[in-house]
Amino acid sequence: MVSLPILTTPPSKPPVEPPPRRKSRRIRVGGVEVGDGAPLSVQSMTTTKTHDVNATLQQIAALNAAGVDIVRVACPRQEDADALAAIAAKSTVPVVADIHFQWRYAMRAIEAGVAKVRINPGNIHKSGDHSKVKVIGDAARQRGIPIRIGVNGGSLEKRLLEHYGGATPGALVESALDEVRILEDVNFTDIAISVKHSDPWTMIQTYRLLAERTDYPLHLGVTEAGPPKTGVTKSAVGIGTLLAEGIGDTIRVSLSADPIEEVKAGIAILEALHLRERGLDVVSCPSCGRAEVDVYTLAEKVQDGLEGIDVPLRVAVMGCVVNGPGEAREADLGVAAGKGKGQIIQHGQVVYTVQESDIVETLVHLANEMADEIRAERGAGVATVIS
Repeated sequence: MVSLPILTTPPSKPPVEPPPRRKSRRIRVGGVEVGDGAPLSVQSMTTTKTHDVNATLQQIAALNAAGVDIVRVACPRQEDADALAAIAAKSTVPVVADIHFQWRYAMRAIEAGVAKVRINPGNIHKSGDHSKVKVIGDAARQRGIPIRIGVNGGSLEKRLLEHYGGATPGALVESALDEVRILEDVNFTDIAISVKHSDPWTMIQTYRLLAERTDYPLHLGVTEAGPPKTGVTKSAVGIGTLLAEGIGDTIRVSLSADPIEEVKAGIAILEALHLRERGLDVVSCPSCGRAEVDVYTLAEKVQDGLEGIDVPLRVAVMGCVVNGPGEAREADLGVAAGKGKGQIIQHGQVVYTVQESDIVETLVHLANEMADEIRAERGAGVATVIS
C-alpha cells in the first residue's frame, strides 16, 4: 500500500440540527433522566428467566456493552419478583420490573429497589376496583420510584373496545389517561406513558394524540413488531416518524430476536436523526448497471474490517464514477471504485488511487488511524479540562 500524508482538516460543513423536542416533564430512572430534553434513551428487555439471577445479569451486561441505557425484566412468577433485589443491586444499568396481573409483585419490586416499575393498570384492577393500583402508586411515591403506564391494543378494557369499535388511537389514549388519573389521585405524578400498537400507522396516530393531551414523558415502541427483517422497518417507520416530529423521550425496538439486535436498531434510529452521536457509519451504494466492481462484497468486507470502531466516523463505499466521488467526499473517508481501481478520498480530497484488491485493506488502515486520532483528541480534551 502506498504511504501518503493523511489530511486531518475536514472541509467546513453546515451543522445538522436535530428536530426540536416536545416539552415534557422529567423523571429519573436510576441514573438515567427521561423527558424534558434529556438525551433519548434506548431500552430493551431480557429474555432470560428472571429468577436465574446470574443468567439475567450476564444478559444485562451484554446489553450494556451494546449501548443500552435501561433494561426491563419480566416478573410473571413469585420467584422472579423475589430475585429483583439481587438483580437491581448488581445490574450495570437501571432495571425496570415488568408487572402484569399481580399487584403483589409490583410491591415486591418497589421493595427491591428497582429503578422503575412498568404496570398495565388495566390488568391489575378488576371491575372498577382501583385500590390495588393506588397502593402501588402510594408505595412508589414514598420510595421515589417512577411508574410507566403501558397500554397496548391487546390489553384494552372491554368497554373501550366496544365504545371505539376496536383498539383505535382514541381508545388507547383514553385508557392511558384513565390509568394516569388513578395514580394522580394518590398524588403520584412520576409517570411515563406508552401506548404501543403493532401497526406503525396506528401507533403514530396514537402517540400524536397522546402528546397533545398530556405532558408526561413518552416511551415509544411498535409492539410485537416481529423478526428483524420486518420488525426493524416497522419500528424505524413508527419510532422514527414520531422522533422526527419531536415526540418521544425513550424508545424500545421490540423484535423477535436477541435483544442486542433491539439495542443496535434503536441506536441506529437515533443516530439517523442526529439524536445520538454517530459511531461508525458505513454507507454504500445499492449498485446498478453502472457499477464496475462487486459493491455488495466490497461493502460487507469493509463493514467487517471496521467492526470495533466506537467513535463517530462515516465511511463511504461507492461503486461508480458518476455519484461515487461526490458521495465519498461527503464522508470522512471513502472510495469511488471503478474499472478495477478505487479513488481513496479522505476529508473530501483524493489522497491516492489503489487497485481493487487493495481497497479494503487501505480503507481499514486509514479508518483505524483516524479513529485513533479522534480518541487521542478526546483524551487530550479531557486532560485539559482536568488540569
